[in-house]
Parts: sequence; structure tokens; C-alpha cells
Amino acid sequence: MGKRYFCDYCDRSFQDNLHNRKKHLNGVQHLRAKRAWYDLFRDAAAILQEEQTKKPCRKFLQTGQCDFGSNCRFSHMTEQDLEKLSAQVQGEQRLKELQQEGADIPPGTIEDWLEKRAKRLSVTQSNSALPEKPVPFQYPPGWPPIQDLPPSLQAPPPGGWPVPPNLQWG
Repeated sequence: MGKRYFCDYCDRSFQDNLHNRKKHLNGVQHLRAKRAWYDLFRDAAAILQEEQTKKPCRKFLQTGQCDFGSNCRFSHMTEQDLEKLSAQVQGEQRLKELQQEGADIPPGTIEDWLEKRAKRLSVTQSNSALPEKPVPFQYPPGWPPIQDLPPSLQAPPPGGWPVPPNLQWG
């Protein structure tokens, strides 16, 4: 059978020889997968700068989906998304400035987190007299279009997954 080469970006393996590896590494599908992987780790300032230079995608704004997905040359971010991203960039810049000035920024502790959580829970319990609306499922920002996601990452159907009547585990 011989050696096999596995590409982590594409989640694909093939016979390992110079011709096949070169062909794969220079292929459009591999280059897109590699770009998508590295885009996950870009800082917010670079994303904001790039998105502000793009025009909004009409198809995405009208229907919520775009046939080009992450390869679209237009922006798929709404004004609210851009505002959130801008606020995140400003927060990161303030944090960097404080660190450069030598300000002592204490790291968050578990006790602090537990106190905040307890306060938040007590507030929500005191407001429990109001009828709660279920929060609609939203995909994280920056994910590819819904039709490109594998079934394991797609939102469950409204009534939940159907369970076959004679299902046995084990």
C-alpha cells in the first residue's frame, strides 16, 4: 500500500509521493482550507480593517446566506457586528496601553467569577416572574455558511432530534 500523506487542513489523505503532494499543496481546495484555518487566528483589528474596506454583500443582507460563503469579496458583517468588533478592538488597545504603562492588572480568579455568577443568577431569579423567551440559536461569528457546515455542527431541529422507537445503545 505504501506511505500515505494526511493533510490536517483538508482532513484528507492520499498516497505520499512528490507529484501527489505538490499537486495537493498547490490545489485551490487546500489553499482555501489553509486560509480558513489561519483566518481563525487573526486579531480583531486586522479583521475590522479588512471588513470596513469591503462593501456589504447584498445577497447576504437580503437572504442571510451567500453562495460564495467565506470566499465572497463583499462583507457579511452587519452594522451591529462591526460595532461589536470595533468595541473589542478598542478594549484590546486599552489593555495593551495599560500593560505598556506598567499598570498592574490582576488576573481574574475563580472566586471573582463565582461571585459574579451568583449575582447574575440572583438577578435572573428575581426577574423570573416575567415570562422568559427562549434564546434563538445563533452560530458564532466568522463561521462558514450553514450549508457548508457538517451535520454535527448544524443547529438541532426545532423539536429536537427524532429518536427511533427501537433504539438500543450498547
